[in-house]
Amino acid sequence: MNRQSLLKISSILVIAIFFSSCGSSRSSVVTTKKEEKKRTENVAEPFKHDPTAQPEDKIAYKVIRTAKKFEGTRYKYGGTDKKGMDCSGLVYVSFQEEGIPLPRTSRDMSLQGKRLYLKEVSVGDLLFFETNKNRKVINHVGLVVEVNEDGIYFIHSSSSRGVIISSLSESYWHNNFVMARRVI
Repeated sequence: MNRQSLLKISSILVIAIFFSSCGSSRSSVVTTKKEEKKRTENVAEPFKHDPTAQPEDKIAYKVIRTAKKFEGTRYKYGGTDKKGMDCSGLVYVSFQEEGIPLPRTSRDMSLQGKRLYLKEVSVGDLLFFETNKNRKVINHVGLVVEVNEDGIYFIHSSSSRGVIISSLSESYWHNNFVMARRVI
């Protein structure tokens, strides 16, 4: 392979990584006071969870335990181990450890299982997000680790902070949330 071909392939890979990362950062948008007030009112709505919603299988807790082992791991596009992990890699590995096959990308994962209302979400379910407002495609996934009267908490790998647990009540995640699905 000559130098020019290698340079082309490298450039294409860098561009592909840039456009498809599991990013949690987004460009700043100038908003008016009225728009900002409206947005925070939506986020501040009380969370109404159905207390009878339970995972269909206790295996959900095993999947969560596996995912939590990666907490603190740095973000790495395409990563699936302690050296580095992306959002779909975290979910993929956590389910794979329990013998549950899932596709490797968040977009393909979003086509699996049963779609849920937020009030039906339970531990082990998946949350999907569109974090790039210029492209209306699912590009981020998180695994629900806790549901209580305060909200829904999920583990995921963000490009800026690595594997962390976040709340769906946080304005960034609330505003970019698309859907929840149950795959177990």
